[in-house]
Formats: sequence, structure tokens, C-alpha cells
Amino acid sequence: MKEKQLSKNEYLFISSMLFGLFFGAGNLIFPVFVGQQSGQNLWIGNLGFLIAGVGLPFLGVIAIGLSKSRGVFDLASKVNRTYGIIFTMLLYLTIGPLFAGPRSATIPFEIGIAPHIKASQHSIWLLLFSILFFTIVWLLAVKPTKILVYVGKYLNPIFLCALAILLLFVFIKPMGNFSDFPATSSYQNGAFMSAFGQGYYTMDALAGLAFGIIIVDTIKDLGITNPKSITKGIIYSGSISVILMGVIYTCLAYLGATSLGVFPHSGNGGAILAQVAQRYFGQFGSFFLAAIIVVACIKTAIGVTSACAKTCVEIIGRGSYKLYLTLGCVISCLIANVGLDQLITLSTPVLMLLYPLAIVLMIAACLEPTLNKYDLKVSIIYKWLTVLTLFSAIFDGLNAMPISIKNLAFAKNMLAFANHYLPLFNIGLSWIVPAALGLLMGLIFMIREKKIN
Repeated sequence: MKEKQLSKNEYLFISSMLFGLFFGAGNLIFPVFVGQQSGQNLWIGNLGFLIAGVGLPFLGVIAIGLSKSRGVFDLASKVNRTYGIIFTMLLYLTIGPLFAGPRSATIPFEIGIAPHIKASQHSIWLLLFSILFFTIVWLLAVKPTKILVYVGKYLNPIFLCALAILLLFVFIKPMGNFSDFPATSSYQNGAFMSAFGQGYYTMDALAGLAFGIIIVDTIKDLGITNPKSITKGIIYSGSISVILMGVIYTCLAYLGATSLGVFPHSGNGGAILAQVAQRYFGQFGSFFLAAIIVVACIKTAIGVTSACAKTCVEIIGRGSYKLYLTLGCVISCLIANVGLDQLITLSTPVLMLLYPLAIVLMIAACLEPTLNKYDLKVSIIYKWLTVLTLFSAIFDGLNAMPISIKNLAFAKNMLAFANHYLPLFNIGLSWIVPAALGLLMGLIFMIREKKIN
């Protein structure tokens, strides 16, 4: 009997689902901010953002497919099981109930609701909004087999249509010529690296690993059981998804850059979007934008809470999916009430620590099929890459801490060491050289191990 293959429609539905899980409110806000900051350096800034915001998430999707891992826990456990548990829990807590989950509620509130109510009433309205928001997320995520239907068939098309209307007006009636506006100081000579750093805030590289379990399960639910066919489905669907993400990111960056023809520089992309929507659609524009962002955030919140709940069941081995989903929604709802600015500030050090570790896991996973052909012990390269990258990532995370912590004696000594001995530390990429060294050492010790045996 011939094995079932995914149809074109099924590929499109999975791609739509993956795009919908990736593309939340942060993905709307950060490229717009990059565009406005870049000004006449729009294309080089956009390229930096695309590599971090599209290239790394795609690498994560490919990593899950090529390594034939069930999910991030399976992948991280190739370093060792203890590391796999710690890394996986940190990753899911970051993109779930501690940061990305709460952010998915605070962003639409700050943009769509807060401007229309008195400042003294923000706290109570944020509480009510976050309760309603995560109740909807729970209802849509409580049956994980329906995620493909909810996100791929309904929420994602609604979101894309609404966003397309706004972008259409931006291109038909542009607010200005981006080449007329100089870049801000950090984007004049370092547009690429500054924008690359903004790509970290989307958290999509982490999500690319985390959503692997959802994609694998969805493909299996469609009747595909052969590992090679599952890998093919992941990579093909991921390709379609990231191309669409790249196109939309570029359009949003253009929106941000051309907005300088009408509006001054803003502190965040959400404020820029609100101004642009109101310019084209008047007071209705604020509500229109709020609708776009609420749909975008619900999509992403469904993905992160569902993936987090599934992983808790797998790692802890006790409790049900529904229990962990409920806990995730409740915790996200409570933390959302600390406010957007605080969430972004608190998340930065964690992202600076986790991103490098996630990237080297992806690199090792993509090398794994080739290394297996030569009967090399791949766990060696996972260990070397992770240990040396972790060493430098700790310094990057410390450097992103609040100034009150950086002024402590031990922190000053560590940062002074990093500034002196770690290349690229000043731009938050001190992990690159140690990771390259780890890759080289891993290859040497793998070959040595094979010769000994």
C-alpha cells in the first residue's frame, strides 16, 4: 500500500498555521521600529532584521526536521538529559508564561485600548482585558488537534487580510520617501547589527524550536508516519512560511521608514503603527489596528501555551495537558499586568543568554545527518558547542541586566574581563568566536573518537 503524502492544500494549511504561530504582535512592532530607525539605510537594516527574524526561525524549523527530533527537549537532551530539561524549561517559560505569553496581551492593550481610557483606569482595564484574552486563548487551545483549523484556516487569513488593507494604503499613498530621512545614530554605521539585535526580541528563533512539536504532531494527525516524509513536510511548510514572513517584514519596515514623512521618531513600533493607522483611517484606524493586533496575538498565544503545556506533560510525566494549559494561561494573565515596558526590560537578559544556546543547537542539528553518514558520535559536537557558547552567553546576558546589577562589584569585574578578552562583546555577539571554536573542537574530538574505536 502506497504511503500517504501531504497534498498541496495540506502543505498550505500547515504553512499558514506555522506562520500564524510565529507572527504575533512583536512581529508587527519590531520591523516597523527598525524601518523608522534605519531611514535611508532601510535595506541594510531590513536585511539584518530578516536574518535574525526569519533566517534563524527557519533554521530552527529545519533543525527539528533534519535531526528527526520530536521537539526541543529531544534535541537539547543530545547535550545531556539534565541540560535538556533545564534548557527546555527555560525556553518554554520565556516564550510562554513569563514573557511572550504576557506580552501577547499587553501589546494589543497598550495600542488599542490604553489611548482611549484615562491613565488612572489602565490597571483595572488591563486586568479585565488580560482575563478575557487568556480565556479565549484557553478555549481555542484546549483541543490541540484543532489548532490547524483555528489558526491555519480562520485566524491567519483574517489577520493577513486586515494587515494587507493597511499596507495597501501605505504603498498607494506613501507618507514620504525613506531615502530623504537620515538614520538615527545607532543605525548610521551599524544598521545591520542594530537591526539584527531587534530580531532577538521577536523570540522567533526560540519559537522555531518550540513549535516543532506542534508541527510534527499536526503532520502525523494528517496520516503521515514515515520520518522522511515528516521531515519533508516540516521543511517545505517552513519554507513557505518564512518567505511570507520576510515579505511582510519588509513591507512593515517600509511603513516605518516612510512614516518619517509625517511623524517624528517614536520610542516603539506600536506607537508608529497607531499613528499610521489613524492617519489613513481616522479614529476607526485605532480600532482597526487593535483588531489586527488582537488576532495576531491570540494566534501566537495559542501556539506558545499549547507547546508549553505539551512539553510539561512530556518532561514532568505527571498531570494533564489541560492542567498545564490552564496554569500557563493563569500565570500569563497575572504577569501581563506588570506592563509592557517592564516585560521587555526583564526579557532582554534572558534572550541574550538563550538565543546563542538555541542557535548552536540548530547548527549541530543541521550538521547531524552529514555526521551520521560518517559514523561520527554527534553528541560530542553538541557538548563542545554548548559548553563554549554558554560561557560567553553568560557575559552577554549579564551585560543586558539593569544598571543597578551591572554596577555591583562582581558584575563590573566580569564585564571588564569580557570587554578585554571576548571579541564582539560590545555588540552583544561575544558567543560567535567561542561557538566557532567549539565547532572546531567538536569535529576534532569526533574524528579522534572514531579512530580510537
